[in-house]
Amino acid sequence: MPQSVLIKDTTREERMQIVRKGLAWCDDSSCESCSGCTMGVGSLEAMYQPYIDGRLELAEVNMLHGSHVSYTLGGGRNPDRD
Repeated sequence: MPQSVLIKDTTREERMQIVRKGLAWCDDSSCESCSGCTMGVGSLEAMYQPYIDGRLELAEVNMLHGSHVSYTLGGGRNPDRD
């Protein structure tokens, strides 16, 4: 059974480890395929700080920042215009 990532089921140290493990793929060579830094948070570590501090659940952080991002369909096509 997978470990719960809910604040009530984790310590601050465990939450730090969860975020670190989730971001392990993010390094200088992968920045072009990641839109996290362009989400207006400055860094992904800063984005997940409220989760680490126990103020917002992980899903809430993702939803909060996902709601401020605009997405385009393959190659920048706009389904409303194309």
